[in-house]
Amino acid sequence: MSARAATRTNQDLWEMDRAHTLHPWANFGPFERKGSLVITKGQGAWLWDADGKRYFDAVGGLWCTNIGLGRREMATAIAEQVERLAFSNTFVDMTNDPAARLAAKLAELAPGDLNRVHFTTGGSTAVDTAVRMVAYYHHANGNPQKTDIVARDHSYHGSTYLSQSVGKRPGDRVEEFRYKTDGIHHLRCPNPYRRPSHMTEAQFCDDLVAEFEALIARVGADRIGGFIAEPIQASGGIIIPPEGYLKRMWDVCQRHDILFIADEVVTAFGRLGHWFASLAEFGVQPDIITAAKGLTSGYIPLGAVIFSDRIWNVMAKGGERWFTSGLTYSGHPVACAAGLKNIEIIEREDLLANATAVGAYFETRMKALEALPLVGQVRGRKLMLCVENVADKTTKALLPDGVNESKRISNACEDMGLLVRPIGHLNVMSPPLIITETDVDFIAETLEKAIQQVTDDLVREGVRLG
Repeated sequence: MSARAATRTNQDLWEMDRAHTLHPWANFGPFERKGSLVITKGQGAWLWDADGKRYFDAVGGLWCTNIGLGRREMATAIAEQVERLAFSNTFVDMTNDPAARLAAKLAELAPGDLNRVHFTTGGSTAVDTAVRMVAYYHHANGNPQKTDIVARDHSYHGSTYLSQSVGKRPGDRVEEFRYKTDGIHHLRCPNPYRRPSHMTEAQFCDDLVAEFEALIARVGADRIGGFIAEPIQASGGIIIPPEGYLKRMWDVCQRHDILFIADEVVTAFGRLGHWFASLAEFGVQPDIITAAKGLTSGYIPLGAVIFSDRIWNVMAKGGERWFTSGLTYSGHPVACAAGLKNIEIIEREDLLANATAVGAYFETRMKALEALPLVGQVRGRKLMLCVENVADKTTKALLPDGVNESKRISNACEDMGLLVRPIGHLNVMSPPLIITETDVDFIAETLEKAIQQVTDDLVREGVRLG
């Protein structure tokens, strides 16, 4: 194909997408003007667009390409499963061999007595199912009114009607949609960087726990059935809660028979150097874990609700109930085969250890960016970091939303061959577990140049910093 024909084909892809696709979280004006970046190839942590330009994907897809792209053994495992058994339903009393083996493997890896697995199509449907399971469990246990769910501000738990109603991230709630409000309660975001200026971090933690206890006293422990929390709030701003916060919230749940749901859609399968982060990183034994993303490293859509024997035994008591929830693609044999091979690769290549070691270097290199005038804080843990941009480092005041500095920074990075994710006033990174220290150096150096470039542009435009 000639260069001219190739260019014409690439333009056609761009135009077909612009003319026909509604993207998740579409921003209609910019999309209709500029269209999309068309990606046509991926290998390891690198992506190529339709024009052949290469980018290092520091976003990791969407927190998910943990083992990297283009793995031939993944392709082989998927293809062989397609040939052997492309589909088999798992409703009522049928299963397939990859689904059975993956359920057993997840039970082996999950902490405590989380030995039961319900497969879904992704993280949103896993959260949706987990929230409904809370009500089912309490009803089966003789408490049919104990259905309310407690979540936090700045949380993201998915985009189904129910899961988006449970989450509460700025920008997700738009007036054109409706959300469930009855039976869903939100506590303050446990963000130490944005805590009241008169409080120490320990006092802030005390205040957050007291807020939860006050909510229970006001609403009634007989009505609140579950508390859902990301160990680190991901899309809500890479929020690491104060020391001891999650364990103390878990203690409150234990006292009031409130099920603790750990939303580990992002944090599981290595992002923090563990199969699951709740117990290993924060000392909390959940009743339910929701997982997806790194479960297959994005090769095939798959989610899972991993829950305790105790919950199973209550729901199954008497043997007469039906669990009337599930999806056509629950336990899809091809997706489960991909999950099994993905876990095998993570184990064989010791990618959890790599995430821990390189993640520590990543933290150190990124932290140095706090010296830049536009950067208020670099925060996160291991392979889950963000840069928060501010107008004033002392007051932590944000720039006006119209300045759009994080998008300008990500655009500058893109020009230099690096993909980072702009969310509000943040630039977020969640690279694959295969990342090297050399890759980290490239990210740090490129991001620094981009931030300096945007800072200079803002000063020239008369935007006041500091």
